[in-house]
Parts: sequence; structure tokens; C-alpha cells
Amino acid sequence: MKRFGPFLLERRLAPPRGVVLGVSVLAVVLALLVGAVIFAGYGVDPWHAYATIAKSTLGSRYGLMEILRRTIPLLLCGVGLVISFRAQFWNIGAEGQLLAGAVAATGVALFSGIPRPWLLPAMFGAGFLAGAIWGMIPAFLKVKLKVNDVISTLMMNYIMIYIVEWLIHGPWKGPTMRGFAYTDTFSKAGWLPLLPLSRVHWPTLVIGVAAAVLAALVLARTRLGYEVRVVGESEGAARYAGINFLRVSLAVMLLSGGLAGLAGVGEVAGIHHKLLSPTQVSMNYGYTAIIVAWLARGSPLAAIVTSLLFGLIFAAGDVIKVSLRMPFQVTGVFNGLILFFLIGVELLMYWRVKLSPKGEGWTGKAGSSGS
Repeated sequence: MKRFGPFLLERRLAPPRGVVLGVSVLAVVLALLVGAVIFAGYGVDPWHAYATIAKSTLGSRYGLMEILRRTIPLLLCGVGLVISFRAQFWNIGAEGQLLAGAVAATGVALFSGIPRPWLLPAMFGAGFLAGAIWGMIPAFLKVKLKVNDVISTLMMNYIMIYIVEWLIHGPWKGPTMRGFAYTDTFSKAGWLPLLPLSRVHWPTLVIGVAAAVLAALVLARTRLGYEVRVVGESEGAARYAGINFLRVSLAVMLLSGGLAGLAGVGEVAGIHHKLLSPTQVSMNYGYTAIIVAWLARGSPLAAIVTSLLFGLIFAAGDVIKVSLRMPFQVTGVFNGLILFFLIGVELLMYWRVKLSPKGEGWTGKAGSSGS
């Protein structure tokens, strides 16, 4: 127990679920309050801004479909990151793994010659494999060469960004390219089906929800899930138990990178039907998925809810740009605010704050006492 002025801080060994949920909600509410200040700074009434966003997103069928569309890549990347974070592997490379999946799917769609019934499955398989390989490279470097996983996964993003740029400006450049760089359009056999009157590629959405459920079962009921939990909770205990770190790290990043790769397949096969500039294929979905996973607090099923929240934020960006005449980049500010407050209120999850009146042992100054 620690004392800080008139407050006592009591350590929680295992935060209750209610506390975790309450702290996470508090972080989102604080971000919205600061967001209101940003709206006011642009001369927009915050109540009007939030009402307009709610009406244009949650209050219309088109808005709801746009939320789902944005949710799909966030869900796939977010579930993968939940898995890697549970093993204390800090995968910051979902953006590059998503682009790797998009590149592999494009290659299959344009150059493989696979007939219609098998083309989309082949694109998904290639996308998963490409994202997995791009994720397993940093895992191997971490275990064998002690390379920092944050730095290596982050740098791999930039490598893949430049690979995409080279492809669309060079060997894969479409002959009809004008202005923006892009490849040829896929044949209709490489297009994902959409929900009626929307841009929601429903097969990828189904895969994302199924991945969340399966990931929860794997983490809770399988040997691999047990090893992931042990590695994440105590490296010393994992070594004592004889767990193979290389095998666990590669398996974790195979799943994490592979799911991000599937998100890339969904974007090129379901939305664009071609490979374009990295900023057009992914609107920083891989980076935002880090916040999705952090807010999910290690639960793949919770990632369904948190990805919907950030899907709403991305959909709100269009409303902010068109209806409120503010920069779309405000959505990035909201994402950053939520992450900032998530980290800022983390203390409340592991420490119970009590008001202690002046009395025995209280000096009016910050200090600590053992218990």
C-alpha cells in the first residue's frame, strides 16, 4: 500500500473485469471530452458535431454499412495483435503485413491464371501466407539475434510500403494508369461479393468474426494457448517449463501476420479491385489496430467490439470532412487521444485509490508505507 498525500493506493493483483471495462470506458469518454474542445477550436459546436456524426453513421443504413466496412481490416489486424501481445511480442508491423497480403493477392489475381472457382481461395491463401512470412521474420530475429521486436516490426512496414510503390510504378503498373499509380483491374473472378447497396465484403467480415472466436478458443483451450499465456505472464516460468520460445514466437506471428494479410486481401479484392498506393489500400488500419488490441485487453472477442468502435471513428471521419468541413485527419487525433488516455488511466486498473482522512501516519506529503 502506498500513500500519496491524503490518498491511499492499494495494489490489485488481478483487476476485476468490471474495473477493466470501467477504466477503458473512462479513457474513451475523456478522449471524447478533449475532442469536444477540438471541435470548439474549429468553431464547431461540439453537441452539433457529435449529433451530426451519430445521425450520419449510426442513424442511417449507409452509415452503418460504412462502419462495418471500416471494421473488417481493424478486426482482422486487431485479433492478430491481441494474440501477439498476449505473448509479449510487440508487433507494430500489422500495417506492413496487411500490405504484404494485398501484394500477394494482387499477384495471384493478375498473373496466376487460376480459374474462377479457385481464384478467391488462392488469393486468401497467398495473402495469409505473405502476411505470416512478413511477421515471422521479426520473430526469428528477436529469438535468435535479440533484435528488438518493436523496431524490427516497425521498420518492416516501411520496407513493404516501398515495395508496393515500386510495383505500382514499375513492373505491375497498369497500362491505363493516369495520375495516381495502380495496377490493372482484377477480373470479376477476383472480386469479393458485397452486401446489397454497400461496400461491405461480407466473406472477409465472416472470416474476421470467426478468427476472433477461434483465437479465443485457441488461447483458452489449447496447448499453444497455454504456452502463449505462460510466455506472456512470466518469461522465467516459461523457460522453467521448457517452452520453446522460437516455436511459440513463430506460431504467434504466423497467426498475427497472417490475419493482417487477410485484411489486405479484403481491401484489394473487396474494395479497390487493384493494387494502389499504400495510403489508399490502408488508411493506417494496421497502426489503429494496435489501439483496437490494447483496448480489448487481451481478449479476441472484445476486439470485435473495439474494432466496431474504431470503425465508427473512421466512418465519422467522412462526416467530419463533408458535413463539418474539418480535416479528415481529425480521426487520427481521436485515435491518438484514446491511446493516450488508455495509457494514462492504466494506473487505475492495478491500484485502488482510497481517500484517507488526516490521522495517524498522515503527514500531508507524498510518501509510502508497506502493508
